[in-house]
Amino acid sequence: MNVATKLGAYALGLAAVFGGALGVGALTGPVGADSGTSQTTGHVEGGHGGGGSSHGGGNTPTPLPGGLQVSQDGYTLNPRTTTIPAGRRTDFRFTVTGPDGKPVTRYTPLHGKRLHLIIARRDLSGFQHLHPTEAGGGVWTIPLTLPDPGAYRFFTDVRPEGAPKQLTLGTDITAPGDYEPTPLPSPAQVAEVDGYEVRLDGALVPGRSSRITLTVSKDGRPVTDLEPYLEAYGHLVALRDRDLAYLHVHPDGEPGDGRTRPGPSITFYAEVPSTGTYRLYLDFQHKGKVRTAEFTATAGAGQAVPPQDDHGGGDHRHAD
Repeated sequence: MNVATKLGAYALGLAAVFGGALGVGALTGPVGADSGTSQTTGHVEGGHGGGGSSHGGGNTPTPLPGGLQVSQDGYTLNPRTTTIPAGRRTDFRFTVTGPDGKPVTRYTPLHGKRLHLIIARRDLSGFQHLHPTEAGGGVWTIPLTLPDPGAYRFFTDVRPEGAPKQLTLGTDITAPGDYEPTPLPSPAQVAEVDGYEVRLDGALVPGRSSRITLTVSKDGRPVTDLEPYLEAYGHLVALRDRDLAYLHVHPDGEPGDGRTRPGPSITFYAEVPSTGTYRLYLDFQHKGKVRTAEFTATAGAGQAVPPQDDHGGGDHRHAD
């Protein structure tokens, strides 16, 4: 089978999965959204779940989870190209157009940045969290490399000035070539990255705010001097397997609030829209470098990450 044939078959498979995702999303409800909205910031204030319960009521339609739409509320993500060569550093450019059809030039910052660009291949590998710069006229640019062939999902977290809420828009970008999917790792409580060990405690429970704690250690000793990154001691993104529904949360507490310690533990509150498998990506900064620890976790029946006991849960709430 030649490359073109392989990519064509792969694209058809994606269309089937994405079409199914829309049907599922219509039933599951928002990811950290306010009531009656499609997507807001995932930051849960005071340790309580945001509005937007996933329980539908009456005939009111339930919004889709974040990241499944390229357009929302009149705003559209417009990449200058939908193809990037695999393994080659490329200047990727895009705009977000508003209801008037013109590129948006004014944004309300989210966690210290005007725009966040999240990238993951459709098999949940190749995660990147980037912060493009504006080249002028509402055009955003970032040099990036897609390491392997395949279809990648590009998400933008933005809040255009005047927009009532945060938007997570998503589109697919293809790196042509022979696609070899990476099997999703099995659920595990411990991840290792650059000599650091990160432990995940807690359970994802569909339809309600779930408390999870990530604890960072190095060489067997707890890391108690994590550095602020994006106005927090950790940044967490969760993507649902198959359709890549997007969940974006920040931890309970923030640097300088008088109660949150810089490690070793970071507590998050997350609301997942459905049962299923999720890939979690924790960004944390230590000694001037940002690292990403990745986990596979299941929500609902057959949860692979057990909840904390009462004693451990109490100790972790304020990142003790």
